[in-house]
Amino acid sequence: MKTIVIGPPGTGKTTTLLNLVDKYLKKTDPDKIGYFAFTQKAAYEARDRAMEKFNLTEDDLPYFRTLHSLAFRRLGIQKDNVMQRRHYEDLGKKLAFPVDYEDNMADMNGIFSTKSDYLRIIQLSKLRNISLERQYDLKEHTQDVEFDKLMIISNELERYKEEYNLIDFNDMILDFTKSDTCPKFDVVFIDEAQDLSLMQWDMAKTLWNKSTDNYIAGDDDQAIFKWAGADVNSFITLGGEFIKLTQSYRIPAKVHEFAMKIINKVGNRIPKDWRPRTVEGKLSNYSDFSHIDMSKGDWLVLARTRSMLNDLENTIYQNGLYYKNKFKKSYEQDLYEAVTEWESWRKGETLDYPRIKRIYSYMNEDHVDKKSLLLLNKESFYSLEECKNKYGLKINCVWYDAFNNAPSKKVSYIRKMRQNGEQLNKKPRILLSTIHGVKGGEADNVILLTDLSRQTLREYERVPDDVNRLFYVGATRTKEHLHIVEPKDIYKAFRI
Repeated sequence: MKTIVIGPPGTGKTTTLLNLVDKYLKKTDPDKIGYFAFTQKAAYEARDRAMEKFNLTEDDLPYFRTLHSLAFRRLGIQKDNVMQRRHYEDLGKKLAFPVDYEDNMADMNGIFSTKSDYLRIIQLSKLRNISLERQYDLKEHTQDVEFDKLMIISNELERYKEEYNLIDFNDMILDFTKSDTCPKFDVVFIDEAQDLSLMQWDMAKTLWNKSTDNYIAGDDDQAIFKWAGADVNSFITLGGEFIKLTQSYRIPAKVHEFAMKIINKVGNRIPKDWRPRTVEGKLSNYSDFSHIDMSKGDWLVLARTRSMLNDLENTIYQNGLYYKNKFKKSYEQDLYEAVTEWESWRKGETLDYPRIKRIYSYMNEDHVDKKSLLLLNKESFYSLEECKNKYGLKINCVWYDAFNNAPSKKVSYIRKMRQNGEQLNKKPRILLSTIHGVKGGEADNVILLTDLSRQTLREYERVPDDVNRLFYVGATRTKEHLHIVEPKDIYKAFRI
């Protein structure tokens, strides 16, 4: 039996699926339940919630994972046998063409991120089960691509994998589907199904054929990974019984009204009638990002591309607000922690070797003799007074005077944040991300930039449904207040 669960934003799709898992756990073994999601985050969130709710261990739920992770596990693949960044770079050197590849081995979601249109065309042809020539003729690439060169790179890529006994994420799915390694299940759940490629749908069908009951969950309105090969039509045309979730526990009324105006522009979709929360919520428009007061509350700042976040990041930094850019390492985090530890140390707490070493790293020889670190027992804890008396520390003053080897810009930023009342011992209350990067997330306040890149504008003019879905997803991350920022260039903008 196949059941399709349609879950609009905030309607509790994962909770609904876990309630069904609960029902099956009462009559079947945990390892007879398969729960597969497009992203590792979604699969592990479901696994962790099931572990907590049903008092199970990770080993009890071996089949709560991504499809790629299942294939990796069942085929007995070793990590060293998977194409990684260094392999693509090596191939690029041998063929004398630039390779830009983002390693997604840890996430096991199979998304292939590259700036090379040659590699992207090769990837999409496999995901869509079409020939290289047909994918090339779709003209979705933005760079000048020579077909003869494309064929050479494709052939050399296959030869390279064969020579070095390597496979890529696509090979995992294809090999699993062709093999007889699929376990038998009493029930299979496939979440985020709107994001599956045709190749992954073939694997999903392999799972269905080995399972008594099947639940396919998703929302075609939130299908925003077509660029990565997703085939939303396969989800829209699914046959079976339907469970349609109709009450959102996230979206307020004003945001719901705004979001529906966007999604109703999409022609090919499953009709849905879902209700917002009873609260009205807020919707505000701004001519410039700098006009928004972000001094309190939790925030998502969403843009179409990573580069659009850079200017916003500078504004937030200068204002001394506590934030994280999803796509950048926070070099201040280590300093935040050292500041907190220094203050605790001054109040009489003891610290272990790693924390003392970190504190010392932000001081120069005027404030500490770092050679004294060699005298510390790495298993022991020490007070500040002990380190002053025996282990090279020369001062006991406020952190911004003590840390005379810390970058002055970072010190000023932290001081400004603390003056603003930011709580640095908690996670940042402002997250900067692309809309793609925050799918599944939510915040009380959402800032949505309506600027489009030149490439996205071309997509918008050619296939508006995809961009409408994207901004619908962005708007529906909102729990209380949606803030819309007008574009810098009205000719390169999403039309509200």
